[in-house]
Amino acid sequence: MFIDITLKISPKMASAAQGHEKKALMGHLGTHFDIMNKEFPLEYLERAAIVFDVSHTEKRDIEITDIDLEKVKPKMFVAFYTGFIEKEGYGSHTYFTEHPQLSHELIEALVKKRISIIGIDFAGVRQGKEHTPADQYCADNSIFVIENLCNLLEIMKHGTHFQAYTAPMNFTDMTGLPCRVIAKI
Repeated sequence: MFIDITLKISPKMASAAQGHEKKALMGHLGTHFDIMNKEFPLEYLERAAIVFDVSHTEKRDIEITDIDLEKVKPKMFVAFYTGFIEKEGYGSHTYFTEHPQLSHELIEALVKKRISIIGIDFAGVRQGKEHTPADQYCADNSIFVIENLCNLLEIMKHGTHFQAYTAPMNFTDMTGLPCRVIAKI
């Protein structure tokens, strides 16, 4: 069974995003990752994956203690379900500025685990001025952050493990790459 966890973008959503996110039309619209001066390795197209339900973490950072870090293995695609994209809706000012975020300690723990991809159902692993440095830190450690995933709850109806297929657009000289992400259960 396949589940598309890519956000479907309508013209209305694109317009709303452009009104609140300066980079929305420069590769940062919908489901994408911030390329951060790196090349997406083709071996990352297919990865063993896990999704963690961290929807209980409202109004605070998502911490190491919110997940079972022992289940995280090197080269994995690690996704975080908060439900934020469903609750807030993609494209609003709140969506881009008041989203959940991963704690610095959790990001560091994922780097130490040598994973390949962090997938989130919100706008960034960190908010505001910390967004770009956090993405760069991950990229410098061969980890790509995929933002604005959806349908993670559908995966969790079948368990927490899946196979992730990520296909970024073959754009060049962009700061963000739109991508399609499909989960195989």
